[in-house]
Amino acid sequence: MRSNRDHNGVGITGTGFYVPPFVLTNFDLPEALETSDEWIRQRTGIRQRYIADESTNTSELAAIAATKALKQARLSPKEVDLIIVATSTPDNAFPSTAALVQQKLACHAAAFDLSAACSGFVYALSVGSQLIRSGAYKTVLVIGADVFSKILNWNDRNTAVLFGDGAGAVVLQSLPGSFPCYSLLGADGSGSELLKSPVTGPVTMNGREVFKFGVRIFEALLRKVLDDLSLSIDDIALIIPHQANIRMIEKAAESANISLDKVFVNVEKYGNTSAASIPIALAEAIEQNRARSGDIVVLIGFGAGLTWGVQVIQVA
Repeated sequence: MRSNRDHNGVGITGTGFYVPPFVLTNFDLPEALETSDEWIRQRTGIRQRYIADESTNTSELAAIAATKALKQARLSPKEVDLIIVATSTPDNAFPSTAALVQQKLACHAAAFDLSAACSGFVYALSVGSQLIRSGAYKTVLVIGADVFSKILNWNDRNTAVLFGDGAGAVVLQSLPGSFPCYSLLGADGSGSELLKSPVTGPVTMNGREVFKFGVRIFEALLRKVLDDLSLSIDDIALIIPHQANIRMIEKAAESANISLDKVFVNVEKYGNTSAASIPIALAEAIEQNRARSGDIVVLIGFGAGLTWGVQVIQVA
């Protein structure tokens, strides 16, 4: 793992998210799964998820979330210099989903995709913040978006109950005098078989091992942040982890010896939206005044690869 501390402040000036209109509750799941609302809630905390129809692609969700983030930042699309989309479910092998978002926004920004599964948004945020720091770009639109419903085996109870579709976006800009941006990214390809989606097949997962990995890496990343930045947990307004499973988040908070009140959770409403889960949660946290202007938030991602990442950033 290699950390990067940016002494030229970069902050979030706008957030937005979008989920498709169709709600799939636990009661609506196929009978072939041989499961129940009680079984799912006890093990995952998930009550429902939003599912895109067959004609809706990742770029459509991403563009709507991006439009909302730009509106909150009071920017026009033409002021965006770069678009980064983190996704595991691109519209096409190529062109990039980011290029399609650029087209939908009618802007002239550079654009590329990034693939790091459920860690993707944190990876993209780290890249975007460093590019602003370098002086290459002033305004970067970072989007996490996935339509996992298209790559699920709807007869596999281990995965079908977990995932939902959605997109979240943030606007990154230079904030002189703000809290230094900090990021740390990591990967371990020896765990690649634990959670994967082959090109020709659906998502498969070793749930037990992924659970243990998520708990372990959450605690390790949080401790690393506090040590590297000489912070106490009280200095952090909110921790927003990847929304994989409420039991995983509860166990991780317990292992890290922090109150769950310090952690934002919305997995019960959206399920696991992969790269979209952290930006959706961040946008909701700001809507609910759980994260306010000037607050320091810690974003923790972990997922297939295995990959992981943490970003400490200030809300403008």
